[in-house]
Amino acid sequence: MTTAQTVFGTPSTMGDDEQLTTTRLFSHAARSFGSQQIVHRDQDGDWHTTTYAETWRRIRRLAAGLREYGVGPGDRVGLLMWNDVRHFESYFAIPALGATMVQLNLRLAPKDIAYVIEQAGVTHIIVDESLASLAGDVDQHLNTRIQRWFIGTDHRLSDAQIRLHNVHSYDSVATHNQPLEDLPNVDERSASGACFTTGTTGRPKGVFYSHRSTWLHADALAVNVGIGLHDTVMLLTPMFHVQCWGLPYAAVKVGAKIVLPGRFTMQQTPMLVEAMTENAVTVAPAAPAILNPILHQFQQLEQTPDLSGTRFICGASEPPLSLMRGIWELTGAEVIHAYGATETSPIVSVNRVLPAVAATMDEEQRWRLRRSQGMPVVGVDVKIADPMGQALPFDGASAGEIRLRGPWVTRSYFEDPEADESAFDEEGYWCSGDVGTVDENGFLKVTDRLKDIIKSGGEWISSIDMENTLAGRSEVGDVAVVGVSHPKWGERPLVLVVPTMGAEVTAETVRQALSEDFADWQLPDKVEVVDEIPRTSVGKINKRSLRETYAEAYQDA
Repeated sequence: MTTAQTVFGTPSTMGDDEQLTTTRLFSHAARSFGSQQIVHRDQDGDWHTTTYAETWRRIRRLAAGLREYGVGPGDRVGLLMWNDVRHFESYFAIPALGATMVQLNLRLAPKDIAYVIEQAGVTHIIVDESLASLAGDVDQHLNTRIQRWFIGTDHRLSDAQIRLHNVHSYDSVATHNQPLEDLPNVDERSASGACFTTGTTGRPKGVFYSHRSTWLHADALAVNVGIGLHDTVMLLTPMFHVQCWGLPYAAVKVGAKIVLPGRFTMQQTPMLVEAMTENAVTVAPAAPAILNPILHQFQQLEQTPDLSGTRFICGASEPPLSLMRGIWELTGAEVIHAYGATETSPIVSVNRVLPAVAATMDEEQRWRLRRSQGMPVVGVDVKIADPMGQALPFDGASAGEIRLRGPWVTRSYFEDPEADESAFDEEGYWCSGDVGTVDENGFLKVTDRLKDIIKSGGEWISSIDMENTLAGRSEVGDVAVVGVSHPKWGERPLVLVVPTMGAEVTAETVRQALSEDFADWQLPDKVEVVDEIPRTSVGKINKRSLRETYAEAYQDA
C-alpha cells in the first residue's frame, strides 16, 4: 500500500486528546436537548414518548447492568432487534463500556447469523422477544456457547417461549441499577459498532466502525442532508443495516426529534404514513422497496398530506424516476438519492444539485440528474479506475470501477486477510465492485455492478438503466435485468417482469418501452413474466440467484 508521507507542522494548542465517542455525543445531546422527544412504538403496536434526558438515564442504567454481568472493554455484544427504543438504547450503552455492538441481520439464515456471531467473537446477545425463536435456531448452529441472552419484552419474560440457556430480562438489567456515572474514557479509535456484509458473494465480511469514524460520518450526514434541531427523523431503514445509515447518530448530534416505528411489515404501510403525518416527520431513510408502498399509500388517500420540506434519503438501489416524481407531485416531499455501502458507513455521495448547475438545465434535465448518485461528500476520496487500477478522467464518459477512501471508509475486513487481498488497492482505496463515472460537475453515476454489467459482443449494457426505464411503466410492478450466457454474443440481457394487477406484459411491449433509450442491439431477446423477483436480506435484487435459475435461457439461440 502506497500512501503520501505524513508531515507534522507546528503543534496546535487545542484539546486534540479529547475523544470523539458516541458516548460523548449522546451525553452532550442529553445536556443540550434534554427535553427533545423520542417517540417509539412497542411490541403491541402502542406509541409512547420519552425524552433525550430520560433515555440517557436508561442508557447509563443499561450500561451499569451490562457491566455487572461482565461486559467491558473489548467485548462484543450482539443485537437481534427491530427499530425500537431498546435497540436505540443499546446503540449507546454498549459502546459506553468500551465494548462493541455487533448488528445481527435477522433476515439472514440462522447458520449465517451463527457465522457472524462466531466470526465477531460475540459473548452476549440482546434479543427482541419476537425473535426468540430465531435466536433458538441460531443457537443450534453455534459451536461456542453464548454467555448470556438478554430478552427485550413488553410482557412477562416467563410467558415467552424461550429455547435458550442463561436468559435474563433486558428491562431488569436496564432498570434495576443506578445510572452509571464513572463511564470509561474510551479511545475514539475503538470500535463502537460492527456490521457484516450480507454474504451474496461468499461469507459475510465484518466491518468495525470506530467511535471517531461514526462521529465524523454523523457530521457529514447531517450537513449534506441538512438535518437540524427542528427536524423529526423517522428510522425506517433497519437499524441492523449499516447502523440505519448513520441516521441515529446524526439525529442525536443535532438534537432532532426521533421516531422509532418498531417492528413493521409492508402491510402496515398505512400505520407508517399516519405516524409520519402525526409526528410531522421531515427526514427518513428508506430503500425503494419501502418507498414504493409508501407512494402507493399516498395515492390511496382521499387527501394527501403536505410534506413540503420532507426528505426521504433513498439508498440500496437507484430509485426510479417515476417514484421520485410521484412522491414529489403528490406530497411535496423530496427523494434524495444517496450512495454507499457497509464498508463506507455508508454515505459516499448525496444528490443535492448546485444552484449554478441547476440554472443551466430545464426541468426534465434536472429530474434526470436526480437519478445519479450525486456529489461525493467532503471527506471521501473517489477514484474511477480502469482494469489496471489507473485513475480515469472525470468526464462523465470514462467508466470504471468506483474506488473509495476516507475516514469512515474501512481499510480492512475484520480478521479476514483473504478478503482483504482483492478488496483494497495499493493506495488504500476500497474497491467497491461498482462501475460508474464522474462528470465534469462532480456527479457520480453508478452504471452497474462489475459482476452484473452485461457484456454482449464485447460491448457493455447497463442492467440498472434498463431496470429503471421499465420500472416507471404503469404495467410493471417489479422488474429485474440480468445477463445470461449466449452461445454467439457471450451474454445477452434477460428481463424478468412482475406485472401490475390486471396488466399484460410481452416481449414486444418491453422492447418498445426500451427502444427510446437503448440501441436495437441492446434490446432483450427474451422476457420472462414472473410472480416475484427474489431479493436479498436488505432488499436488493438477488441477481446471483437469477443468473443461476436462468443460466440456460439462451442456450438454444
